[in-house]
Parts: sequence; C-alpha cells; structure tokens
Amino acid sequence: MPSLTGAELALGRARSDIDVMSRAGLPLHRFMDEAASTIERVIPISGGCLSTLDPATAMVSSTRKFAGLSGNNAGDVAWAHVEYGVEDPSSIEAMVRSGTTALGMHLSLDGAVESSVRMAELMLPVFDYRDEARAIFHDRHGAWGAISVFRGPDDAPFSRQELDFLAAIAPAFTRGIRAGLLSQLSAADAERATGPVVMIIDSADRLAQSSPGAAAQLERLSNAPSAGDPLTLVHALVAAARRYARCEADHLPRIRVRTGDGIWLVLHAAPLGGAADRAGDVVVTIEEARPQEVMGLVADAFGLTARERDVTTQVLRGADTKEIAAAMHVSPYTVQDHLKSIFDKAGVASRRELVSRVYFDQYVPRWGVEVAPGGFFAA
Repeated sequence: MPSLTGAELALGRARSDIDVMSRAGLPLHRFMDEAASTIERVIPISGGCLSTLDPATAMVSSTRKFAGLSGNNAGDVAWAHVEYGVEDPSSIEAMVRSGTTALGMHLSLDGAVESSVRMAELMLPVFDYRDEARAIFHDRHGAWGAISVFRGPDDAPFSRQELDFLAAIAPAFTRGIRAGLLSQLSAADAERATGPVVMIIDSADRLAQSSPGAAAQLERLSNAPSAGDPLTLVHALVAAARRYARCEADHLPRIRVRTGDGIWLVLHAAPLGGAADRAGDVVVTIEEARPQEVMGLVADAFGLTARERDVTTQVLRGADTKEIAAAMHVSPYTVQDHLKSIFDKAGVASRRELVSRVYFDQYVPRWGVEVAPGGFFAA
C-alpha cells in the first residue's frame, strides 16, 4: 500500500480538525473564522469568502472574508448582480440545482476562465484572480453555505486533489453552520425593530429612496468582523427580482438572516412597475421575521426528520401526547420516542424549553406584550 504524501497528510488532518470544530457548538462567527484559518494552512490562496445561505432559496444571507479579501468589500455589489442576475452554470443557485458540491473554474472551463461572466467582469479585472474554487455546503434540507477561494496570476490553478478536499469538508461545514445559527441566542439588550424598513433601488442600482431606520438595519447586518458589505444582500435581491420580472425565475426572492445579536430578519424584494427612467426600480423590505418564517429553518437546522417535524408542529400548537398520537395515527409510545429524539437534537429537556428553543427566545419572552403602532412588540 503506497504511503501518503505530506500534502495528503496535511489535508487529512485539516479535514479532521474541521470535523471536530463542527461538532463543538461554536458560535457561527467563531466556527467560520477557525475553519477558514484551517483551510488557509493547507491550501495556498490569494483570497477567500465564506457565505451562509438561506436553505429555502440558496441566496446569500451573510459573508465573511479571509486571506487577501479580508476587509476588501469593493466588489461586493457587483458580485451580487453577477451571481444572482446572470445565468451561469457555476453560480451558487446552479450548483445547488445540479447537486454539484465543488468545482474549479480553470478545470471546468479547460483554462478559458474568461468565458465565465463572473471571472471576466469581476475577478480578472478587479482582483486579478485567475482561478476560483467554490464549494456548496448542503444537506437534504437545502444549501446552508458556500465558500469561494481564489488564486492570482503567479499561482497554479486549483488541483483536483484540492477540489476533492473542499468537497470532503462540505458536510462538516454544513454541520458547523447549522450549529452556529442555533448557538446564537437573542441578546437581552438586542435593539428591536420599530417596524419594516423599505428601500427603493433604481434602474442604475442607486438607492433612490429609503424609510427611516434603513441605515440602522444595514449596519446591523454587518456588525461582525470581516463581514462583507450588507448591500450585497440588498443587491442580490434586486438582481433576483429583475430576473423574476423577466420571467427567468418562478418566485420572488427572500432571505432569512440571523443578526449578530440573535434576531431573525427577513429581506424580500419585488420589481416595481414604471416607465422611462423608473423602469427597473425594485423595492426591498427588511423586517423582523415572524415565527412561522423561522420555524421550518430551525427544524431543519436541528436535523429533524419529517415525522419529528410533524411532532414538533403539534407541540407548538399545544397538543398533548394523546392528541399528537391521534392526529398522526401512531401510538403514544411512538410519540414519546419521537419527543426524546427531538429533545436530544434540540438540546432541551421539556416541551416548554422546546417551544422557546424553536423560537430562539426571540418571540416567547414577548408573548403578552402590547403591540406598538408600528406593528411590532412595544418592548
């Protein structure tokens, strides 16, 4: 049996390290930082970007830069328009649809990287990056994140061995991102939204109008170290909304985002009708997510089976064991087995704790609080 090379040993150790990190229940920012540092140690890169995705839509919900891209957000808005506004077989959405876990632009295009719109219009002229490797972190519930790493003109293209490594660590990254989202409880002093904020982006991609509080919400979306430009999320929605207007997409774009202080927000966009210079305007709305918008994502992050999700839904409705058994046409003992598995996965010991955990302590503490004129809880 041939012995492993030094590079193979290093990649194997890095894969093991990331697997351990993914099971440690680290907060999202810490997991991503430590995992990115591990990748940097074994794969030479000029720059890198980790993203979380909304598993329902495969749209970027946060970005974290490392290596040569750390602190460099110059091309973020342009990236959003290329990534979500142009049909490309190497886009995140296309990779999710095709089930592709990892690819390298140089290898997949036989060296003709300029034939990719993303490479030709952004990576080559703006950053002088000559190759990109990207991987999607997904499971049966959808895509939870993605990574892109880059090499410059003096670097060798990414090898098949390196792409295989990115594919091999994808399950651990999926696990770590899911755990990281769950580990961030809502801060007691978290700033509460006063109601939805609205922005109108015109056909030239300028912020034409915005409601009070828009700047504060954008700031809230970028309060993590090495975070990308929060307008990336806005312009990803804008690009996707214009594709919808052109009948190139079958649904309006939405993103569920977890802020650093533990609050879930939902961002959505829609194209506006208009003539002349107002054609192409898009309205983007940011508001605090309603419980029903979060429940499914949380259940998926726990890794619940379809039956466990059904049981959880019944628990959230207040049903007792006998009522759940009757509704699902199973025995009460089977319901108890499902509950034990759900409690283990959610890290709780009771139904009350499960309800609070599913709502991330964002909604339960405010039950009974008066609703303010803006439509949100008064305190």
